Amino acid sequence: MNISLIAAIGKNNELGINGDLIWKIKEDLQFFRKITLGHNIVMGRITFESLPKVLPGRKNIVITKSKINNNEIEIYRSIKEFLIEYESCKDEIFIIGGASIYKEFILLASKLYLTEIDAEEKDADVYFPKFDLNDWEREVLSNNEEGNIKYNHVLYKKKTY
Repeated sequence: MNISLIAAIGKNNELGINGDLIWKIKEDLQFFRKITLGHNIVMGRITFESLPKVLPGRKNIVITKSKINNNEIEIYRSIKEFLIEYESCKDEIFIIGGASIYKEFILLASKLYLTEIDAEEKDADVYFPKFDLNDWEREVLSNNEEGNIKYNHVLYKKKTY
């Protein structure tokens, strides 16, 4: 499997607050769209419910034990069930949140597409999982600024030993 995580995080790995993104940076949302378009995207129920609609041009996959009535998405009751179904998938699969889904998939990922935002949010209530930087090669894809917020698009590739 070819699993990648994609997220926008603050200096302390902040992801969200009150069920929403902390930072909504137009150019970063365009980066997310460009990277994930045409691919499978996997998320938890809360992330799915936070979206304005099913994300077009991508297969939307939700992992949840809850009932969701939406025929535009694929639903799996567990990560194990999803992994069994997609084990032979060669396409890049993007994990887009939330925190518990990231935590379960980070050890399986070969790439992390992170928007590293040069800001902090002390009221954040959702965080990206910590990971050992020594296990990853870091490549800055772009340096950006919108308003007073500086951020970098960074690609981490898992080192192979």
